[in-house]
Amino acid sequence: MITRAQKTSYTCNNCGHTTPKWVGQCTRCEAWNSVEESVAKPPTGGTRRAGPTGQLANLARPISLSDIDITARDRSPSGIAELDRVLGGGFVPGSTVLLAGDPGIGKSTLLLQCAAGIASLTGTVIYATGEESQDQIKIRAERLGIAQERLLVVPTGDVVALGVLVEESKPALLVVDSVQTAWHSGIDGGPGTIGQVRQSAAALGEIARRTGVPVVLTGHVTKDGAVAGPKVLEHVVDVVLQLEGTTGTAIRLLRGSKNRHGATDELGVFEMTGTGLRDVAEPSAMFLSQRQKGASGSAVATVIEGTRPLTVEVQALVTPTQAASPRRTTNGYDLARLHLLIAVISKRLNFPLGSNDVVVNIAGGLKISEPAADLAVALAVVSSFLDVPIREGWSASGEIGLGGELRAVQQAARRASEVQRLGFEKCLLPSGCNGLGESESVVVRSGTLADAVRAAIPLPVPNTSADR
Repeated sequence: MITRAQKTSYTCNNCGHTTPKWVGQCTRCEAWNSVEESVAKPPTGGTRRAGPTGQLANLARPISLSDIDITARDRSPSGIAELDRVLGGGFVPGSTVLLAGDPGIGKSTLLLQCAAGIASLTGTVIYATGEESQDQIKIRAERLGIAQERLLVVPTGDVVALGVLVEESKPALLVVDSVQTAWHSGIDGGPGTIGQVRQSAAALGEIARRTGVPVVLTGHVTKDGAVAGPKVLEHVVDVVLQLEGTTGTAIRLLRGSKNRHGATDELGVFEMTGTGLRDVAEPSAMFLSQRQKGASGSAVATVIEGTRPLTVEVQALVTPTQAASPRRTTNGYDLARLHLLIAVISKRLNFPLGSNDVVVNIAGGLKISEPAADLAVALAVVSSFLDVPIREGWSASGEIGLGGELRAVQQAARRASEVQRLGFEKCLLPSGCNGLGESESVVVRSGTLADAVRAAIPLPVPNTSADR
């Protein structure tokens, strides 16, 4: 029974929107049957004691920015190179990290390897789990070859008890697997509810800031790939990482969508093996390892992910449509961007793609959002339409404008150097790219898409409107 001192509200499990009364459909995200009742307990006395002047006795006193000492806040490396790359060099003391991903993608495996690395390099690690038993953690550790005495397993999701444990033992790292199974005794409702997830994450973040112990949380994702739970969950933490993978492949990609202590565009590449996740030191070679030489519809693109250049295979398939309207399908590439490129190819090169299905795939499960991949995608589409392979040993990078012009790309010198390092003969770039240095010898410049097609595909193409 709800007393007068308690306050009740209704919260959407999908988006976290709160309403004063129950509704069958959320008014914000329009999800059905997602609104649940939540009751907040009144605050206990003594936490906000007023002083003689009426001010709060525990109010934090302001401090000059120049007086804040951060000399002791060195990062703690995890021993996993790709994870440290995405984090920006390791874990920052007092930070909170959220690792999200699909079920079975390898989140717990990665964190157990990370915990073992921190335990061997820095100090004691507490691994708290509300999803698995200690026996299950032990079985996974044996499979991964982990035998670390300083790695302590606690089968609980009680954040209040974890706060006491962290205060007493001062570990080097606290891992909570997962935030959906964590619970706070001051909030009504079972683990996984909106109120519990929100309060548990906030309490764990406060523990991290107060003790200086970095905290790592795992989280579930929705069917759309977004982090499950209230949106405030992503605001509470300092770093949000997402582990991605394609069904049937061993490649795992780690991305940072938020990082208060580093860049958010870094990419970590792993390979799932029988003994856990393994760093991929040469992702470009891995993405191109199964490329079929001499096949039409295959192009090589060099993209920049964070601080590293990656060379990937772009595949395209153009076939006459059997339906009333042609289909356009992509995997790892933006569909709207493909529609734009098809329109440019049809208009500027006079190729009748309107009666053809067009399918584009980025091999290896990588998702590309950089406009510099436009040129490679367009060349792959044209190559498949003509059924003529692109010149062997050529790579392409460039953004395509609506007029068919090629626009300069950032960090062109790094792209050309990566192509040269991998043994490619030529790197096709827009004419506006300058400052290439020693890589100038492998660069072929083009000002328009028509020029690029003529250079890369050994077959005469029709005159274009851009040439007239």
